[in-house]
Amino acid sequence: MSATIRSGWSAQSRFAIYYAPARASGWWDAGSTWLARDAESGASLDPHDAPTLSQALEQLTASPRRYGWHGTLVAPFHLADDVTAADLLDTAERWAQRQQPFSLAVEAATLGDFVALRPATSSGDEQTRALAADALRAFTPLRVKPSAAAIAKRMDAPLTERQRELLVEWGYPYVLDEFRFHMTLSNSLDHADDRAAIVAWWHREAQRLGPLPIDGAAIFVEPAPGEPFMLWQRLAFAAERAQRENA
Repeated sequence: MSATIRSGWSAQSRFAIYYAPARASGWWDAGSTWLARDAESGASLDPHDAPTLSQALEQLTASPRRYGWHGTLVAPFHLADDVTAADLLDTAERWAQRQQPFSLAVEAATLGDFVALRPATSSGDEQTRALAADALRAFTPLRVKPSAAAIAKRMDAPLTERQRELLVEWGYPYVLDEFRFHMTLSNSLDHADDRAAIVAWWHREAQRLGPLPIDGAAIFVEPAPGEPFMLWQRLAFAAERAQRENA
């Protein structure tokens, strides 16, 4: 097993299965620099190039900065009482070995009142939805089941009937057919001009970088409530891992 199990984690720690671009990828550098934080090394970064906005970029990206540069596959969860971090890693590595890499064309868009990257095609939507659904089924047995109180609290949100069904069944409303892959680029923003400027800037950046290489995932950890998420372990998908081992 290649990763170190951190002794400082507790029952309060949360884990998540995220897509994160490979460290050597221009996508990892571009997204981490934009958020002013490398979630793998823990380093603070200087977003030296950014559009003209109503506030400093660091103020408008505080929320996604805490989570790190990622696209959610399985939302943050606590481990069940009889499950250890080593169990999670073992399951994650076996899950990753079943996945096949693919390239994902993306575009910047306003989603509600925040900006994110999302798949640019319907086929990309379908591929990422299938990947997330497979991850959900693989990792659900390892998660703490949400309490009735937690479910009731989420029910207060404006959800569709289908989302309420998913919330009851899976503990989260935006899964399976309601899942939408995205990589968050901003807080919720009041100013439409800020949203438009970020979309335009990332439109150019996405063209420069090309498709996202979906060749792996990662386990992120929130060590204690409210702390920044850290990238703990990368998970290479089957063909990508085989290529590295044969190099």
